[in-house]
Amino acid sequence: MKASAPGKIILLGEHAAVYNRPALAVPVTQVHVDVEVLDSSREGIWIHAPVIDLHAELGSLPPNHPVGSVIRKVFQRFGLSTPPALDISIQSTIPVAAGLGSGAAVSVALLRALSGHLGQPLADDDVNQLSYEVEKLHHGTPSGIDNTVITYARPVYFIKGKPLETFKVGKPFTIVIGDTGIPAPTRTAVADVRRLWVREQYAIESIFNEISQISLVGRSFIESGRPELLGELMDQNHEYLQALTVSCPELDQLVDAAHEAGALGAKLSGSGRGGNMIALVDQPRAESVAEALLSAGAKRTIITEIK
Repeated sequence: MKASAPGKIILLGEHAAVYNRPALAVPVTQVHVDVEVLDSSREGIWIHAPVIDLHAELGSLPPNHPVGSVIRKVFQRFGLSTPPALDISIQSTIPVAAGLGSGAAVSVALLRALSGHLGQPLADDDVNQLSYEVEKLHHGTPSGIDNTVITYARPVYFIKGKPLETFKVGKPFTIVIGDTGIPAPTRTAVADVRRLWVREQYAIESIFNEISQISLVGRSFIESGRPELLGELMDQNHEYLQALTVSCPELDQLVDAAHEAGALGAKLSGSGRGGNMIALVDQPRAESVAEALLSAGAKRTIITEIK
């Protein structure tokens, strides 16, 4: 049984989303995780995931290992005390710790492939809930955005603790993603913002409220077919993320390079302190903006159309 899951980017609202503010996220189908589950002739459940240098039998993994946790959760869900012998192969083109949702994509694809192989495919809502539980192992107090947008593979308007809202794109638009190549430690960045919030709660709540308004207005621009107006909102969002101390010189350098190359707006995307930035561009400028990002130090770029 095979299953795939896309990557994701956060357009607007990261970090504030952890504090129950809205965020906008969209799938990135140019990168993906592919999982294949096969019956095995040898004993045990063997996992092969070259992208994270994992070649192991399930029993050798600690209880909090994210991949092992996904597999065990499926067996628990179906009451399998003696599961069959399996070979599980995990392949991915999503950079790890780059803000593109690699961990959630592995969980989603693995949940679908494994439950399908066992003849009991999980519904999307169940996949989303189980993958969120695994996200807690990766990130401590995750917003839930990654698992949600990757599970449903549609643009998502997300408020933590509230019913999921997907929304339609009124007119396609183009985003260039630039990867700093620096691992983005989501757990650390979220914890640092939490400390900042505890120390300066009034000021940080004000920033979260401003980011909330940016996300609300951004959704209306996307739905009404005016995505070109997102550029200014992205610039504002980046400034607020700088104030939250989650940008870094490398991200700021790529944001500046995107502007100089003609981007309509640019910001970091994800937890920050590394990982990716995104730039809104007119489609004909996409290649030149991508080249400018590489010249400014990006390790890789992805051009994706949001539709």
